[in-house]
Amino acid sequence: MPDWVHHVVWWQIHPLGFVDAPLTAQPEVVHRLPRVEAWLDYLIELGASGLALGPIFTSASHGYDTIDYYRIDPRLGDEADFAHLVEQAHARGIRVLLDGVFNHVGRDFPMFQEGRADWFHLYPGGEYEHFEGHRDLVTLNHGSPVVVDFVVDVMCHWLERGADGWRLDAAYAIPAGFWAQVLPRVRERFPQAYIVGEMIHGDYVAYVQEAGLDSVTEYELWKAIWSSLNDRNFHELTWTLGRHNGFLEHYVPLTFLGNHDVTRIASKLTDEQHYPHALAILMTVGGTPSIYAGDEQGFRGIKEDRPGGDDEVRQAFPEHPADLAPFGEGWFRMHQELIGLRRRHPWLERARTDVYHVTDDQIAYRSHGEGGALLVGLNVGDGGAVLPVGGPVIAGQGQPVEGGMLIPEHGWVICED
Repeated sequence: MPDWVHHVVWWQIHPLGFVDAPLTAQPEVVHRLPRVEAWLDYLIELGASGLALGPIFTSASHGYDTIDYYRIDPRLGDEADFAHLVEQAHARGIRVLLDGVFNHVGRDFPMFQEGRADWFHLYPGGEYEHFEGHRDLVTLNHGSPVVVDFVVDVMCHWLERGADGWRLDAAYAIPAGFWAQVLPRVRERFPQAYIVGEMIHGDYVAYVQEAGLDSVTEYELWKAIWSSLNDRNFHELTWTLGRHNGFLEHYVPLTFLGNHDVTRIASKLTDEQHYPHALAILMTVGGTPSIYAGDEQGFRGIKEDRPGGDDEVRQAFPEHPADLAPFGEGWFRMHQELIGLRRRHPWLERARTDVYHVTDDQIAYRSHGEGGALLVGLNVGDGGAVLPVGGPVIAGQGQPVEGGMLIPEHGWVICED
């Protein structure tokens, strides 16, 4: 994995929603992408160091039905706008990650309009393979050499223009052998590019190894965090952290509490006062953390399984951070505190986590690596609890008592070990 990734914390945005672009394609160029530049200093103030962009290429609607991979979506602007955004990000030490939608294309993609059988699986009668029941998302033929060459060229095209890496959308739906053909050619030209695949299910380790990826998204940890807190069942988190340690033997997972495809964490949790617990877990276990823009302000939004069901979690942001509603200030400070803790303990990227005390309502674990160790105690019970945690308190609340640390009801604490 590229050296620079060891210290990155991503701030992810969905550009079309972020800048309040129209929901459907438009031919005229409107320069909305520069609005993102106003948020770069906010990103740094938060404590992040990477900007993960959702789709920015010409598409028919939400960005994942791509029409032209070599052109910035006119609803966002043009290539000059992208170049300036990258320039301003790099001037601040911010890395830029692009979203590569290479499993499928939109129906207006020129090669599909031409009926090119070497690009797609076209069946008798005009039927074609499409993505998860969405007929507007036409699946590429990943066994075709022309598709391999095309994806190599697109990835290199934008890396040459300043991008620092790629998130590979719906990687779980693409044969790993496809990436085994693509990525060596990309890395030959851009060895410092970071390549992370979107994996919702499947054998994470096997896919990373066969495809040659740097990392994949860890939906297992995402689910275990909110589910354990909602169900008051830290045994689920304990089991998942054991799995997480196993993944870290092979690669560093991309970890998150929210993204553009899921209900926002503030809406997902049944008890909002447990959000600090969720963030504390994210920031004290191994991985490369990603914050979905707006979560640090307590944004709400529920994803629904219907056309347009993602819109509520892809809200528009104001033109300037100063225009944000003030209700999110406490959430922001909490993120600053825990991201700052993460940045001060860089060994956490590859830390292993050992759970040594667990009940339904309480958990205590030790995250350790080359450089240090932290003890974390979480209590989601309705009364205070003494957990076997000790040492200087560096975040949260706890009172040293006989047998460990008294953590208040629905409280949490992080200590130096």
